[in-house]
Amino acid sequence: MRVLLVEDEVRLAENLAAALRDGPGFAVDWAADGQAGDDSARLRCYDLVVLDLMLPRLDGLSLLRRLRSRGDPTPVLILTAKEGARSIIELLNAGADDYLAKPFDLGELIARAKALIRRGMGAAHPTLTALGLEVNTLEQTVRREGVPVELSPTEYRILEYLIHRPRAVVSKRELLEHLYDYNWEHHSNVIEAHVSNLRKKLEAALPNPEPVIETMRGRGYRLAPEMSPSTKPRL
Repeated sequence: MRVLLVEDEVRLAENLAAALRDGPGFAVDWAADGQAGDDSARLRCYDLVVLDLMLPRLDGLSLLRRLRSRGDPTPVLILTAKEGARSIIELLNAGADDYLAKPFDLGELIARAKALIRRGMGAAHPTLTALGLEVNTLEQTVRREGVPVELSPTEYRILEYLIHRPRAVVSKRELLEHLYDYNWEHHSNVIEAHVSNLRKKLEAALPNPEPVIETMRGRGYRLAPEMSPSTKPRL
């Protein structure tokens, strides 16, 4: 998933970006001021915005209001040093989805970020299932008919992105934009190679497997039509 981090404190931003990349494997774009954050949000599609309040050029609350005024539904996690009830009410009324008071634990930030992304995609529970395929988004593990499937980080992220979008055709460009930050040099054949390896590993888990991922010629990829993901807790 792709995250926009808007934070002017360089050391904190570097630590947050590293935690989001190394832990859940998010692609992270960093903006050092509110106006740069607004520009990035206009140009690119994100799965989450992590937004500091005290920013140069354009403060976080104003940026949040801009996002919501133009109908941008991206979940927003606010980082704030303000702890007063009035300030929190103002943030929530302006369209914030969650907040963390500084100083905060990086583990808690990652957990909240994952939860917001899941909710934004209509998946309240971290385990996604579809006809024998089980993807645990917390543990980042995959099973097919109970058989563990070992995937590379990129293969896992492609599968998670697709399973969050049942019946949707996802283009190579969309996968590139959500799996990599803007410093990545985009080449569609990179996605083709990863999807090919992902297919092979999913099919190798069963003796006579049904296809999981379809290629829509000239359009992209989607889960096979009969794959209709749902969320359910583990028993």
